[in-house]
Amino acid sequence: MNNILVVKNDKIATVTINRPKKLNALNKETIQELHKAFKSLNEDAYIKAIILTGSGQKAFVAGADISEFADFDVSQGSDLAKNGQAILFDYIENLNTPVIAAVNGFALGGGLELAMACHFRVASDNAKMGLPEVSLGVIPGYGGTQRLPQLVGKGKAMEMIMTAGMLNAQDAKNYGLVNYTVTQEELLPLCEKLATKISRNSSTAINAAIQAVNANFDTSKDGYATEIKQFGNCFGSDDFIEGTTAFLEKRKPNFI
Repeated sequence: MNNILVVKNDKIATVTINRPKKLNALNKETIQELHKAFKSLNEDAYIKAIILTGSGQKAFVAGADISEFADFDVSQGSDLAKNGQAILFDYIENLNTPVIAAVNGFALGGGLELAMACHFRVASDNAKMGLPEVSLGVIPGYGGTQRLPQLVGKGKAMEMIMTAGMLNAQDAKNYGLVNYTVTQEELLPLCEKLATKISRNSSTAINAAIQAVNANFDTSKDGYATEIKQFGNCFGSDDFIEGTTAFLEKRKPNFI
């Protein structure tokens, strides 16, 4: 692949967007490569968690590659947002395998939208996050107007979108946009530590939890009904048998 790097270490995969000269900006090719990488990793039964980050120490993803769509018309703009959401952003949000965003610098526009599509976020202390699209005469199109209010609340999301302003790492943590703020040196080690904790648990149950939590934010679904269904489905899994047996035998479970 031309724009990303994938490294597997034990049960954890790290996906790095590798366009440092462009501050890891998302173009069409990179979005397609990320989709293929996540699809492959999701189908790899041995991979239990994925870390997504950007190359270097300046940017996670500084935004979308504006040069690709500066001359688009209305229908092309709509297709850009629709296809991008389906191929990557919604795809990651609903992936069976949990994805942690390691935000190692600027996460702006499509970059913040990509981080928000991940299941949770950890930021380095130099990170800056925002949705500056209105300064270009457009709005966020990769789910930003939906996911940002879910994370920071409607009022703060409206302020961020309308002012095109940025949050620093500490403010992002205070508003619930990221879970932790650490130094650059501590960023990947912390994400790896969290991914390792995840990898020790039941992948079947984690997938069920992802579906149930996401259902709460999907107006077409009943979140409580989804939870009941996913809870029940767990009882038919090998992981449930192993987990409950291990508990009764007073040993640690060995999930495959």
